[in-house]
Amino acid sequence: MRWAGFVLTGGRSSRMGVDKALLPFQGTPLVKHLGEVVCDGAGSVTLIGDPARYAALGYRVIPDRIPGCGPAGGISTALSLGEADWNLVVACDMPHITVEALRFLLDKTKATSARLVVPIGPDGEPEPLCAVYHVDCFPAIERAIRDKRFKMKDLARELKPELVAGIDPGCFANANTPAEWAAIGEGLPK
Repeated sequence: MRWAGFVLTGGRSSRMGVDKALLPFQGTPLVKHLGEVVCDGAGSVTLIGDPARYAALGYRVIPDRIPGCGPAGGISTALSLGEADWNLVVACDMPHITVEALRFLLDKTKATSARLVVPIGPDGEPEPLCAVYHVDCFPAIERAIRDKRFKMKDLARELKPELVAGIDPGCFANANTPAEWAAIGEGLPK
């Protein structure tokens, strides 16, 4: 398979106070909504997270191989499965990401010599939690985890990505706190 899709279900959600992956968004859990978008974009979706927590959503769920490493651990887990050359990875807290944006990123893999395709976010910085990783990135991510270098923006730069402009920056609005969740138009459940 050329592409595989993954949604990182997030960590402890400590700033949100509740599991952000399960927040209701447009009548469904946020992670289920993102699973549908990623599946429509990439043709498949696997959730990376706790199977006991997310299996009831109807998707395949794979636990982090190396817990406690943040998104780097989730991306490492996705790449370790070796299901595709190119692996679309999306964080569970980007509710406005679109199928069109994801397909735009995936299309960039057809003509690049880079091993990572990363959109440029609203702040001009790369968005490595909505990106397409070639399986060849796996050794570098494993080294970063071993060296306890977990900042994905730094790691993305090291991987010499193809940076992609032209995606609506609103797609990358994420929610880590109740205030950010409210700002994207959703309230926390009572």
